[in-house]
Amino acid sequence: MTDIIVVTSGKGGVGKTTTSASLAVGLAKRDKKVAVIDFDVGLRNLDLIMGCERRVVYDFVNVINAECTLKQALIKDKRYDNLFVLAASQTRDKDALTREGVESVLNGLREEGFDYVICDSPAGIEKGAALAMYFADRAVVVVNPEVSSVRDSDRILGLLASKTRRAELGNGPVEQHLLLTRYNPNRVESGDMMSIADVKEILGIEVVGVIPESEGVLAASNAGIPVILDEESNAGHAYDDAVARLLGESRPLRFIDAQKKGLFSRIFRS
Repeated sequence: MTDIIVVTSGKGGVGKTTTSASLAVGLAKRDKKVAVIDFDVGLRNLDLIMGCERRVVYDFVNVINAECTLKQALIKDKRYDNLFVLAASQTRDKDALTREGVESVLNGLREEGFDYVICDSPAGIEKGAALAMYFADRAVVVVNPEVSSVRDSDRILGLLASKTRRAELGNGPVEQHLLLTRYNPNRVESGDMMSIADVKEILGIEVVGVIPESEGVLAASNAGIPVILDEESNAGHAYDDAVARLLGESRPLRFIDAQKKGLFSRIFRS
């Protein structure tokens, strides 16, 4: 049975595409057959982070418009034979996506025996975002621990509860997971950033992962390598933990405690 997971947020720039790429790779590393789809028509960043931008011939909209087959558009990852990317179109309008077209693509992936489909959603509530979440079984809501991101994500939770196929059919809500990105425990301790408990209390959903603030995330993205593959990166390890939790494993949260100041720093500060 295919599990469709939407990676979504209310605010742009919080790390959805980085998250989608790392979750897809993490699942593929665990021998799951995975497709990751870029729903951000007109922009297209997923293929860059996955390192396959030069191999895009056909895209999501081409499949929907029957200009190619699904197999022709799926790009096999060079690292994992069981991981595939479906790129967004850079030249089409966002209205090129239709509910019927998206459903047809997802049904095709089910028929091909995919275990997981990761839907990399645009930010906010426009058409691409609505379609990315409509068919989802689960949602990973990506949030930066600051007020505007949390507030906007609260609206996304409302849509997940009411504007999905599961809601329309009365099949229960989309299962929701909270993933915090760019978390800096030192800033939390100083009162400059919301804590995990603060965000969890406001949004009311369980935390699947906390990704520490890291320069390695940008470096990995620029190199076309999902950060989960960076063995030296705390962010990469945190994404691996998040994948494990999505699969039902129990792992403690890491990289969430402020570093204790050394004796000399305390002396010189005083």
